[in-house]
Amino acid sequence: MSEPQPQEGQRPIPASADEALEIGRGHFPSTWPGGEEPTLHVHEFDLGYLVYPVFPPREDPTAYPRDPGGSHIVISKADGAVSALPNYPPEQAIELYRSHFRREA
Repeated sequence: MSEPQPQEGQRPIPASADEALEIGRGHFPSTWPGGEEPTLHVHEFDLGYLVYPVFPPREDPTAYPRDPGGSHIVISKADGAVSALPNYPPEQAIELYRSHFRREA
Protein backbone atom coordinates (compact mmCIF):
# COMPACT_ATOMS: atom_id res chain seq x y z
CA MET A 1 0.00 0.00 0.00
CA SER A 2 1.50 3.34 -0.98
CA GLU A 3 1.62 6.44 1.20
CA PRO A 4 -1.00 9.10 0.41
CA GLN A 5 0.45 11.93 -1.65
CA PRO A 6 -0.16 15.54 -0.57
CA GLN A 7 -2.81 17.36 -2.55
CA GLU A 8 -1.76 20.40 -4.57
CA GLY A 9 -1.01 23.28 -2.22
CA GLN A 10 -0.46 20.96 0.75
CA ARG A 11 2.96 20.41 2.30
CA PRO A 12 4.30 16.90 2.73
CA ILE A 13 4.54 15.87 6.39
CA PRO A 14 7.61 13.72 7.00
CA ALA A 15 7.07 10.43 8.81
CA SER A 16 10.78 9.72 9.27
CA ALA A 17 14.19 11.38 9.32
CA ASP A 18 14.82 10.08 5.79
CA GLU A 19 11.67 11.77 4.50
CA ALA A 20 12.63 14.99 6.30
CA LEU A 21 16.07 14.83 4.68
CA GLU A 22 14.52 14.55 1.22
CA ILE A 23 12.27 17.56 1.90
CA GLY A 24 15.21 19.45 3.40
CA ARG A 25 17.46 18.92 0.37
CA GLY A 26 15.28 21.33 -1.57
CA HIS A 27 16.17 24.12 0.86
CA PHE A 28 19.95 23.90 0.47
CA PRO A 29 22.18 24.38 -2.59
CA SER A 30 23.16 21.26 -4.51
CA THR A 31 26.84 22.29 -4.31
CA TRP A 32 28.90 24.59 -2.08
CA PRO A 33 30.89 27.45 -3.63
CA GLY A 34 33.98 25.20 -3.75
CA GLY A 35 32.04 22.61 -5.77
CA GLU A 36 31.55 20.09 -2.95
CA GLU A 37 28.20 18.40 -2.46
CA PRO A 38 26.73 19.43 0.90
CA THR A 39 26.43 16.89 3.67
CA LEU A 40 23.13 17.30 5.48
CA HIS A 41 22.25 15.87 8.88
CA VAL A 42 18.83 15.39 10.45
CA HIS A 43 18.13 15.71 14.16
CA GLU A 44 14.67 14.47 15.11
CA PHE A 45 12.99 16.02 18.14
CA ASP A 46 9.47 16.08 19.57
CA LEU A 47 8.08 18.84 17.31
CA GLY A 48 9.95 18.23 14.08
CA TYR A 49 13.15 17.52 12.22
CA LEU A 50 16.12 19.88 12.26
CA VAL A 51 18.00 19.64 8.96
CA TYR A 52 21.41 21.28 8.84
CA PRO A 53 24.61 21.23 6.78
CA VAL A 54 27.92 19.92 8.01
CA PHE A 55 30.79 21.70 6.35
CA PRO A 56 33.86 19.81 5.12
CA PRO A 57 37.08 20.27 7.08
CA ARG A 58 39.29 23.11 5.95
CA GLU A 59 42.33 22.12 3.90
CA ASP A 60 44.47 24.50 5.95
CA PRO A 61 43.47 24.27 9.62
CA THR A 62 45.50 27.43 10.37
CA ALA A 63 43.56 29.51 7.84
CA TYR A 64 40.85 31.89 8.92
CA PRO A 65 37.57 29.91 9.07
CA ARG A 66 35.22 30.49 6.19
CA ASP A 67 31.89 32.03 7.02
CA PRO A 68 29.37 29.19 6.70
CA GLY A 69 26.45 31.63 6.49
CA GLY A 70 23.15 30.06 5.65
CA SER A 71 20.72 28.56 8.06
CA HIS A 72 19.19 25.43 9.45
CA ILE A 73 15.61 24.42 8.79
CA VAL A 74 12.98 22.69 10.86
CA ILE A 75 10.22 20.67 9.25
CA SER A 76 7.20 20.43 11.52
CA LYS A 77 5.81 17.02 12.37
CA ALA A 78 2.37 18.57 12.82
CA ASP A 79 1.84 20.21 9.45
CA GLY A 80 5.03 19.99 7.35
CA ALA A 81 5.73 23.72 7.72
CA VAL A 82 9.35 24.63 7.03
CA SER A 83 10.99 27.25 9.26
CA ALA A 84 14.45 28.74 8.70
CA LEU A 85 16.65 29.17 11.75
CA PRO A 86 20.08 30.74 12.28
CA ASN A 87 23.15 28.57 11.92
CA TYR A 88 23.29 27.68 15.64
CA PRO A 89 24.39 24.41 17.23
CA PRO A 90 21.51 21.89 16.97
CA GLU A 91 20.26 22.12 20.57
CA GLN A 92 20.24 25.93 20.48
CA ALA A 93 18.39 25.91 17.16
CA ILE A 94 15.77 23.53 18.57
CA GLU A 95 15.28 25.73 21.66
CA LEU A 96 14.86 28.77 19.44
CA TYR A 97 12.27 26.91 17.38
CA ARG A 98 10.36 25.87 20.49
CA SER A 99 10.36 29.34 22.01
CA HIS A 100 9.88 31.51 18.96
CA PHE A 101 8.36 29.60 16.07
CA ARG A 102 6.04 27.17 17.87
CA ARG A 103 4.82 28.90 21.02
CA GLU A 104 1.41 27.31 20.58
CA ALA A 105 2.98 23.83 20.58
